[in-house]
Formats: sequence, structure tokens, C-alpha cells
Amino acid sequence: MELLDFARGPAITVALAIFVFGTVWRLVALLGLPRTHDLSVPRPGTPGPLAAGAKEIFRRMWPRHEFSQSSMFAFVNGYVFHVGLAIIVFAFAPHVLFIKGLTGLHWPALPNNVVYAIGAVTMVSLLVALVRRMTSPVLRLISTMNDYFSWLITFAPVVTGLAAASHLGARYETLLAIHILSVAALFIWLPFGKLAHFFLVFISRGTTGAFMARRGIQL
Repeated sequence: MELLDFARGPAITVALAIFVFGTVWRLVALLGLPRTHDLSVPRPGTPGPLAAGAKEIFRRMWPRHEFSQSSMFAFVNGYVFHVGLAIIVFAFAPHVLFIKGLTGLHWPALPNNVVYAIGAVTMVSLLVALVRRMTSPVLRLISTMNDYFSWLITFAPVVTGLAAASHLGARYETLLAIHILSVAALFIWLPFGKLAHFFLVFISRGTTGAFMARRGIQL
């Protein structure tokens, strides 16, 4: 119980504080970079930067036709574990209660068995993504320790959560403590590693879309 009390108390509290600080720090550092004034004249009929940025964000949601055959599997598998992670985080009853206690916001949760099934699918999808990264010559060449550690720190809460729900391998209190500690580690790492793409991707794609639209580049 001491480990569980530590995980529920100081560990998750400090992790959330680091997560908030790190996220704000990354955003301030990015948005505060010096910028040169764009002196180019926008092409006629160019949409505004917000519309062009939003269009680029949605365009990148699916591969271009020229690359769909070679990249479709990676795209679909990526959606499987991203959507799966979102459902686990925001639709599992204990997580909804945690969010309610933290923010006051709450909503109906999915049945536990449904979330467990989605968790199993998400775990398999993450393993498939790792195997693909390790077996693809190109991905293996460009992958760094950041990529593998980010995968591990994402995978750990899923597998420990399923173990705790199944009472598999140890006492429930111990499994729950390990799960919470793995979530705390994820919160700490998230703003500083490649997992920060969960919020930076929209800024980078939106900026790219606005930049290219101003110059009349057809994508």
C-alpha cells in the first residue's frame, strides 16, 4: 500500500506538474522564436492562414494517392493505436473519474469489457508498429533511442493497465501502483521527447500549409 500511496500521491502530482510546465515551456519556446516578416505578395485567391493551415492539417490525415499503396498499412495501424489510446484514456471509467477529480469535467464511460478489448487491440497494434520499425531498413536507419524509448513509455501504461485489470502476475494493489507509475513516467517524458508531436504536429502542419498557400503551391 505504501507504493500505491506514493504512486497515487506525490508521483502522479509531480508528474502532472512537470507535464504542464514542459508543455507550456515547449509552446512558449516555439511560438517565441524570432520571425522574419514575409514580404512576398500572396497569390491571388489565396485563403487566409487559418483556413490554409487547417486544410493542410486535414490533408495530412491520409496518404497521397501516389504513396497510398506503400504506406497504407502504416497509416491504418497508426490510426488503430492512436484511436485506441484515446479511447482508453478518455472512455475508461476509472480514467474518467480521475479526470473529473482533476478538472471537474466528466462524461459517460464505455463498459469495462469494451475498453479491455480495445486495450488488447491497441497493445498488439503498438507491437506491430515496433516490429515494422525494427524490420524496415529505412525506419531502422532513421530511428534513434528517442523513438524506441517513446514507444516503450507509451506501451508500458497499456500493458500494465491490462495486467492490473486482469489481476495478472501480482497483487492488484502492486499492479495498480506500477500502472500509475508508468503513467507518471509518460507524463514526465511526453513534453520533452518525440511524443510531443501530439500537440506540436498541428502547429507544424498548420504553419506549413499557410506558408505554401501564400506562395500558391498546389499540394
